[in-house]
Amino acid sequence: MDQVQAFMRHHRQDAFLHDMIPVDGARRSDAIAIARVICILGVVYVHAWTGLNGEALAQLRGSGQDNLRWALMEIFGRSAVPLLGLISGWLVAGSGRARDWRSHVARKARTIALPMILWNGLAILFVSGAASTFGLSAPTPQSAEWVAQELFILTRNPDINVQMPFLRDLFLCMVAAPLLVRLPGWALMLIALAAAAAHVAGLGPPLLMRTSILFFFVAGILTRRGAGEEKVAMLPLPLAILPFALLMAAQLYRTIALGDGEWPLVQRSLDLAVRIAAAVAFWRIAWALAGTGARGLLLRIEPYAFFLFCAHLILIWLGGPVLGALFGPMGSPLYPVYLILQPLIVLAAVIPIGGALQ
Repeated sequence: MDQVQAFMRHHRQDAFLHDMIPVDGARRSDAIAIARVICILGVVYVHAWTGLNGEALAQLRGSGQDNLRWALMEIFGRSAVPLLGLISGWLVAGSGRARDWRSHVARKARTIALPMILWNGLAILFVSGAASTFGLSAPTPQSAEWVAQELFILTRNPDINVQMPFLRDLFLCMVAAPLLVRLPGWALMLIALAAAAAHVAGLGPPLLMRTSILFFFVAGILTRRGAGEEKVAMLPLPLAILPFALLMAAQLYRTIALGDGEWPLVQRSLDLAVRIAAAVAFWRIAWALAGTGARGLLLRIEPYAFFLFCAHLILIWLGGPVLGALFGPMGSPLYPVYLILQPLIVLAAVIPIGGALQ
């Protein structure tokens, strides 16, 4: 318990770096916290419970519920991760502690890598345990190699905690951060372009599961140097959202109407463009929310955001079928209500658990 409490306190302190934010510090700090909340809540949609296997999902392709699911995943889920990576790079660029490689990596191992491994272990314990004991349809250990891959994400994405490659790749970015923050802008631009090219080419594993995370991490460092966050905050809200809306319309048309076609380079290029526009739009939305009455509620949720990110797959694996018995699987009349509410349902479970641990 003491370790959990210390981790949660340290993570909040490490994430905000209040003393490193000189101008409009309060609102910018609030916007960072709010961005983390809305982004992590959005990630839940990517992993939302459907009650169906891949074959059954394919049979519902093009249905209204399938289209709703894809829209929620693309708009609020996959588009949220870029801003999380960008914020991480922005924060590390302003931290003097990041220049001391040994202490910096030790701190990030404690706040990123260790929680990833512990939560992956809990996922095996609870989810695979429920599969073996109660017949839950979930992965179970097949070999020592499978367990190692699930725990450490060595060369492939895990089968249970599928959100954790973000923490894996973020930790590797943090390992390189003491070098990255010392590089001139032109060198960072070359690294960002290389990461973008790797994303478009479909390269990355086993070094990085998603090279786009490196792209946005480096973009965050460059953003801090150029005060890009302030420039985006000054944009009119509709103007900041418009590119994202237009590109997302194209992305949804490709995903829903066309599917994965014969032009993977074009698809990945569009995907990266959507992610860039999403980072701009969600930051501007977070900045706007920091000046509204919703600020207080969102800031009260923020201390549970990292906990929610780590725990939500376990809760969905275990709790999804329970509530699914009430709402029905995808295709049932009440499923759209269940789908839309899943981030809030997970949040409602996380807050009392997190409160008890604190």
